[in-house]
Amino acid sequence: MSDVQWPPLSPFKTGVHGRCPRCGQGHLFEGFLKLKPHCEVCGLDYSYADPADGPAFFVMMFLCVPAVIFGLWLEIAYSPAWWVHLATSLPLILLTCVPPLRPLKGWLVAAQYFYKAEEGRLVRPQEAERPA
Repeated sequence: MSDVQWPPLSPFKTGVHGRCPRCGQGHLFEGFLKLKPHCEVCGLDYSYADPADGPAFFVMMFLCVPAVIFGLWLEIAYSPAWWVHLATSLPLILLTCVPPLRPLKGWLVAAQYFYKAEEGRLVRPQEAERPA
């Protein structure tokens, strides 16, 4: 299948929907957050993908922090009973922490494929000047 030319697909569309970044048809995930070893449609090996803690960082910084600030504001402003936090703050924190993880991880993996991101490597000046 290496002779096939694949059209460039939007990393956002394929990643958020959990689809293969090359063909857009195969599935990216095996479980909730575990990546499959390869695409079942085009055979793309997903071993290149390493989003590391990126999804968790973005979720914590942009969604969880405001949710926790809401809980703190609620406590300081009204000093409600514990069950009010159980009914408002806890669901808000859970809804802002868990559901966005999978789409964000898919988007980061698809972006790594689309932009051909690799691990950085140091090249010595002598190696860079040598002809191939």
